[in-house]
Amino acid sequence: MHELIVLWFQWLHDWGYLGIIVLMAMESSIFPVPSELVIPPAAYWAAQGRYALWGVIAAGTVGSYLGAAATYWAARWLGRPLVVRYGRYLLVPEAKLLKAERWLQRYEAGGVLFARLFPVVRHLIGIPAGIVRMNFRTYSVMTILGSALWCAVLAWFGTHVLGDQPQLLDNPEQLIHTLKGKLLWFVGLVLALCVLYMAYLRSTSPPAGSTPRA
Repeated sequence: MHELIVLWFQWLHDWGYLGIIVLMAMESSIFPVPSELVIPPAAYWAAQGRYALWGVIAAGTVGSYLGAAATYWAARWLGRPLVVRYGRYLLVPEAKLLKAERWLQRYEAGGVLFARLFPVVRHLIGIPAGIVRMNFRTYSVMTILGSALWCAVLAWFGTHVLGDQPQLLDNPEQLIHTLKGKLLWFVGLVLALCVLYMAYLRSTSPPAGSTPRA
């Protein structure tokens, strides 16, 4: 894993915005590329004048969307039987898939938006979205919004955390650990908003068994 991280850092440093797009596309699919190792270092280098900060966020958003779109269409084309059969090899066992499907069927667009803001969940949500054949335009809009917000948050932390501790660039494992600790408040905020969103939908949905008036 350490050798892969070194390789990813080299891509990020040498390829510029293209490296950000490629790595974030991988992160939004089934490849285990932590976004904490992509956007924060790029944002730090932007503060040093190597990139433009808005360019880092834009490239991260484009890459995230490309990876998420590829995952969606792959799952939609392969269909549920193949995903169920081989999903466990991609860390998507049937039990997790069922939960994700129920989540999407109940919360749809908002479910995708919030999923894009949670680590780990964010790169898997395209699989159930493709399987249940969620409207691709809606999926795209929510994915772009969620990805842009996630990249902006990571970029902010990159400029501040790495600005104070640039030595973390030489220790990727410690960088991930530090950023996850700093991101706890953001994840907590997203979780709280998600709970409020679910409560709102439940309060506005008709009671089970009721029929709409003519």
